[in-house]
Amino acid sequence: MTNFLVIYNRRTGESTVRRFSAARGREAVAERFRQERLHRGDPDVEVVVLVSGSKEELMATHSRYFRSAHEILEDAAS
Repeated sequence: MTNFLVIYNRRTGESTVRRFSAARGREAVAERFRQERLHRGDPDVEVVVLVSGSKEELMATHSRYFRSAHEILEDAAS
C-alpha cells in the first residue's frame, strides 16, 4: 500500500498529490503537518494522508478530493 499526501482546495477543486512508499509513512505524516502549518488560515485548503493501492484507486474511493465544490453540488442536485 502507498501513502498519498493530498492537498485539496475546496473552492477551486485543485489538488496536489504526492506519493510516499509504505516505508515512508512517517515522512508523509510529517509533511502533512508541515503543509497544514503552511495553509493555516485558509479554510478552503484541506491536507490529508490517505493509504491506497494506487492513485486510480484513491481517486475512485476519495473522489471528492479531485472535484470542485461546484461539481459535487451539481451531482447532488441531479
